[in-house]
Amino acid sequence: MHTHEFSEIVMIFGGRGLHVIGDESWPIAAGDVFVVGGSEAHEYRDIKDLRLVNILFLPESLRLEPMELSGSRGYQELFSFESQSCDRCTQKRSLRLKPRELSIALNYVDSLEQEIKMREPGYSFMALSYFMEIVCYLSRAAGIPKKFDPWARLCISKAIDYLEAHVDQPIKVDELARLCYMSKRNFARAFRAATGSAPIDYLVNLRLARAGALLRRCDETVTSVAYKVGFNDSSYFTRQFHEMFGVAPSHYRKRQGLV
Repeated sequence: MHTHEFSEIVMIFGGRGLHVIGDESWPIAAGDVFVVGGSEAHEYRDIKDLRLVNILFLPESLRLEPMELSGSRGYQELFSFESQSCDRCTQKRSLRLKPRELSIALNYVDSLEQEIKMREPGYSFMALSYFMEIVCYLSRAAGIPKKFDPWARLCISKAIDYLEAHVDQPIKVDELARLCYMSKRNFARAFRAATGSAPIDYLVNLRLARAGALLRRCDETVTSVAYKVGFNDSSYFTRQFHEMFGVAPSHYRKRQGLV
């Protein structure tokens, strides 16, 4: 259990565990995002291959003035520390992103990290700009009502782990249900309650999110990336990728400045 001098935005992009604050705990897995105030003592327990991104910031030093965003429901729920009691504030300052949404958020994080590493003229201004994009994107996402059951996520956690570890392989819903000792029907219901989507749709989105990460970080061909994340048809991959990201894979890579 620990505290910080800074606040932090935490994005979970793999594995699972429990996030603990005070006497309360909540299961976390890929897609979970939450904001922790510096004075809030917290820790992680029962972690398994937990992978996360921390964005550390001092609200008083940044002097954020988000204009009309400050009055939005999402901003108030995620970034307003004063209006929430500490015994439930971290649970409230959280949201769950779908694979597509998480990929977009991590794209902003990549841009922020790149600016800080390169330290080119104006990098502080650009870094602050990307940080504000992250704040705005997460606030908008938090403002959209979503009905997810965190304990349902715990019930299907083995299936989530299996999908993440075998994203490039053929997977059947029956196999996932057996991992969780559930009937196919009950598993499908619990999976939707936990993630907001059907198992196969979740797998496709997970593959597309992995593809986006590869396109941002490597120079392999689009076809190679498609096969690496589990798509056997590059044309189908391109159509699905365009539907998810709004651009073709090749244009997405150019937008990241990699070609």
